[in-house]
Amino acid sequence: MVKLKKGYIYIAITTLLFSSMEIALKVVSSNFNPIQLTLERFFIGSLVLLPFAIKSLKNKEISITKEDFKQFLFLGFMCVVVSMIFYQLAVINTKASVVGVIFSCNPVFIMIFAYIFLKEEIHKHNIISLILEIFGIIIIINPLSSKISFIGILLTLMAALTFALYGVLGKKSTNKFGGEVVTCFSFILGSIEMLILILISHISSVSKFLLSINMDTFNCIPLFSGYNFENIVPILYVFIFVTGLGYACYFKAMEETSANTASLVFFFKPVLSPILAFIFINEFIPVNMIMGILFILIGSIYTILCNIKLENSNLSCISNDN
Repeated sequence: MVKLKKGYIYIAITTLLFSSMEIALKVVSSNFNPIQLTLERFFIGSLVLLPFAIKSLKNKEISITKEDFKQFLFLGFMCVVVSMIFYQLAVINTKASVVGVIFSCNPVFIMIFAYIFLKEEIHKHNIISLILEIFGIIIIINPLSSKISFIGILLTLMAALTFALYGVLGKKSTNKFGGEVVTCFSFILGSIEMLILILISHISSVSKFLLSINMDTFNCIPLFSGYNFENIVPILYVFIFVTGLGYACYFKAMEETSANTASLVFFFKPVLSPILAFIFINEFIPVNMIMGILFILIGSIYTILCNIKLENSNLSCISNDN
């Protein structure tokens, strides 16, 4: 029970940090190339985590093998290069609150991937809560509205799917090394992979090809440009707190609970993101968003109560066996 409580504390911290992510990125996105911003925030975030990761490795008296290194390379590619590029492009193409809400549907993918790859059981309450939350997200998206960017929705869904895969496939490494180590080294290697792609974008033949197919965003991507006194505070917040500490807490939550339980972060995020967007960047909260939030909140609370009941039941069975 103590372990479960610790897991929920990590979930609460992650929810707060992740819910403010789109807002901070929206504030600074106009000053940066999205690929550049993705590289730099994950690289700086990994440096913040590096001392904690090294300490964790020493405490556990384990080292990173060649196979572990390959796994971190893959996880870094999935998260930094694939998922977060989709995510950053989505932030540019639609409202911060919309991205925050749609990205939160990734528990649907997490539940499926956790069942396929981790053999985690899908309980009846998982399905019921997911139905409530999906219904809430549909109400918020409001498919009949022409104001929603189809490209923005598609990019966010792709980011959510690939991030869910990253989280589930990182579970095995997390069990071995802990959240700080997995997050830190996957971010470092993912940043290196991203840097290689950025350098390739400066090759003359590649640059001409990208321009010919109207992919200006990926052409001659700059490095460490666009910083000024006005955006340095939100930039540091995104780099250090959201990217560094946020992802570490997410993996710690998964470590203390399960992949499905840790995904509660993305059930509460749709509730908090629009509120923070309204407070800090004056994004209007329409009636359909409020209704959708209520469905998501009901599903989230139901999941938490069922998980606590299930955990207590398991503890009772263990006590009786002893």
